[in-house]
Amino acid sequence: MYGRTKTCTLEGLHGHLVEVETDLTRGLPKMTIVGLPDTAIKESGERVRSAIKNSGYEYPMNRMTINLFPANLRKDGTQMDLAILISILAATGTVIDEAYQQFVYLGELQLNGAIGGVLGALPMVISLREQGFSKFIVPRENGEECAVVGDVDIFAVETVGELVDFLNGKTTLSPVLPQPIDEGPRQYALDMKDIKGQGPVKRVLEIAAAGGHNLLMIGPPGSGKSMSAKRLPSILPSMSFEEAIEVTKIYSVTGLLRGTGLVTQRPFREPHHTASAVALIGGGTIPKPGEISLAHNGVLFLDELPEFSQRVLEVLRQPMEERTIHIARANASLEYPANFQLIGAMNPCPCGHFGSQNHECTCSMQQIQRYLGRISRPLLDRMDLHIEVQPVAYEEIREKKDEVSSTEIRQRVERARQIQRERYRELKFETNAALPDKFLEKYCALDAPSQKLMELAFQRYKFSGRTLGKLLKIARTIADLKGEEAIGQDDLLEAIRYRSIEGKYWGKS
Repeated sequence: MYGRTKTCTLEGLHGHLVEVETDLTRGLPKMTIVGLPDTAIKESGERVRSAIKNSGYEYPMNRMTINLFPANLRKDGTQMDLAILISILAATGTVIDEAYQQFVYLGELQLNGAIGGVLGALPMVISLREQGFSKFIVPRENGEECAVVGDVDIFAVETVGELVDFLNGKTTLSPVLPQPIDEGPRQYALDMKDIKGQGPVKRVLEIAAAGGHNLLMIGPPGSGKSMSAKRLPSILPSMSFEEAIEVTKIYSVTGLLRGTGLVTQRPFREPHHTASAVALIGGGTIPKPGEISLAHNGVLFLDELPEFSQRVLEVLRQPMEERTIHIARANASLEYPANFQLIGAMNPCPCGHFGSQNHECTCSMQQIQRYLGRISRPLLDRMDLHIEVQPVAYEEIREKKDEVSSTEIRQRVERARQIQRERYRELKFETNAALPDKFLEKYCALDAPSQKLMELAFQRYKFSGRTLGKLLKIARTIADLKGEEAIGQDDLLEAIRYRSIEGKYWGKS
């Protein structure tokens, strides 16, 4: 007696088809699972046995061999429980209709026959859809999540009995319909109009949002660094459907969807400075995405930047450049997307008042240098924009005037992003920050006076070659915000201002 079903195993965000074969032969009752299963799959035998019995079906008292094909692919996860159960019921003749083989089964079993949700259901469905599969049986908990893939049939079930009746034609199930995407105006609890004064900070956040640039804010405690950074998502442009799918896949793997459908707002991740390197970049025994992948297509905010372990900060350098993270382990080598926008905030010294006119700094120069030295030059170079955040004056706090709202700023940002999408429509990137250096001469050309200005700035501030490229990209974004085709001297001067404070704190390189 023989049964065969289909399921999936994940490797990063990519799903591989797994065929579950069950063969029943004479012999002492025993279940053997072969095909490189992990511990969770090996334990599925007990869950399957109890689920079959408690659903009112007969469990076979035979020698049972279950093969997970292909045998050379390592499998993990509890999502194979349901496929194993149906293959057994097909082998025993409980599932009698051959149509059961057209479905892909995903689901974890409870002992009472209920079908529980699984992690990573969406990337599994998307991966197998790309391989030509179009019919999926998933837990009720994952139905809305998987239904965002509109051109496949998602059947959501709650119990083994409900599923068997459906497969045998006793009942009918309708595919889960995707939830309509809310395309109305976005509402944020935090708005730029809440910030009193701080015109320069709002301006640099607008530039960062428009071009996708990384930003470092340095200033005394209470000057509004964190308050400003947390409002950046409110001025970022809406995600495209493709971007939303990418983010939703990551959140599905990590179990952060909590039964919801498509993630439509850009992520904002704010890990504590005690976070480990694994928490930030991902990993573990079974590698999972870290904070930089959870911030994909959104913002990673690191408050109190020098308080992070220097080792933790240094691992950010590669993903900041490549916009992906490669995790190599003994049993797996995975890649997760990490196209995040890094916003860092820090005090200028341990007490926070170095250079302040209102408070006396109590730190020695050695303490200050040691504190600032936790931010390495290579990491500092990768922060496109630098700005000093000054405390707000009392008059600005008490002044009764309407501050510019996030909606107004976002409209300007979206216009600038549209210009960039049109400019780079034939290429594989959409923002100025992602512009490879080989295209700088084509898209960030300077006239003779601007080239002379850049040369003077290079000599005065001792800029590195990487910094020159950053300056051109920032100037390109400033020109896009103005709707201008060419980069002007004013654009370049403003860009240079956002890199000139480096020498004040870290000295000239």
